[in-house]
Amino acid sequence: MDINTIGVCGAGTMGRGIALTAALAGFNTRLFDLQPAALERAKEQLQKELKKSIEKGKYTEAFAAQALARIEFTEDIDACVGEIFIEAIVEQAEPKIALFNQLAERNHSDCIFASNTSSLSITEMAKAIQHPERVIGLHFFNPATLMKLVEVVTTPFTAPSVQEIAWKLMQDFQKTPVLCIDSPGFIVNRVARPFYIESLRLLEEKKAGMQQLDRILTAAGFKMGPFALMDLIGNDINYAVSCSVYDQLGKPERLRPSSIQQQLVQTGKWGQKSGEGYYQYKSG
Repeated sequence: MDINTIGVCGAGTMGRGIALTAALAGFNTRLFDLQPAALERAKEQLQKELKKSIEKGKYTEAFAAQALARIEFTEDIDACVGEIFIEAIVEQAEPKIALFNQLAERNHSDCIFASNTSSLSITEMAKAIQHPERVIGLHFFNPATLMKLVEVVTTPFTAPSVQEIAWKLMQDFQKTPVLCIDSPGFIVNRVARPFYIESLRLLEEKKAGMQQLDRILTAAGFKMGPFALMDLIGNDINYAVSCSVYDQLGKPERLRPSSIQQQLVQTGKWGQKSGEGYYQYKSG
């Protein structure tokens, strides 16, 4: 199947990053969100990101302008027609399933539906979506325009042709795809839970401070410390992933989510995107 148009659903940090990645790779892209304000913010942020890239000499003004022109911003689901859709909406299964089924009614039966979920079961979602064989996971990492790794997550239903198309598309995106069988946390988030949770545990037990932990782990070779990284990812997303993996693996004590992070999420301190998390950030 030739891919001419890619739909990206959700105009938040991840969604707009995926949309820009697709546009930079030469694909016509529709970025869909129900909130006009979210689409406007996304357009402004993409313009800022491209401007910085031009200033750094990464892109020419003409190339950046062409990429941005490939992105159509829409709040109209009836305009969402394409060969593949990648969702990056709220980290809950029900809205994702409902969205894909709405899109299935508006697109041909070979259209591919890819979820960017960090930890939800792709298999369980596929069971509730028309033609489950066309459902797959494409888990990007933040920031999507810069991070090379993408987990290509298959289910028992996923058609081999869908896996092949998704894999080739990630290569066209200049990404490094890794094949993963659907399981709690996939590969990266399964491995990364102790990095976050043990750091939070040390903070809870007053054995070390967050700045100290970030400094030590950065000095040990990690590009970012756990607290700075959780703020970048978003504490709401990171906490949801921890809860999901914890529940799906039978609630082992070693993976119990942190009450400190839970409180941050409940008070809206999600990290960089909200202006405050473990650290404080300048607005805009």
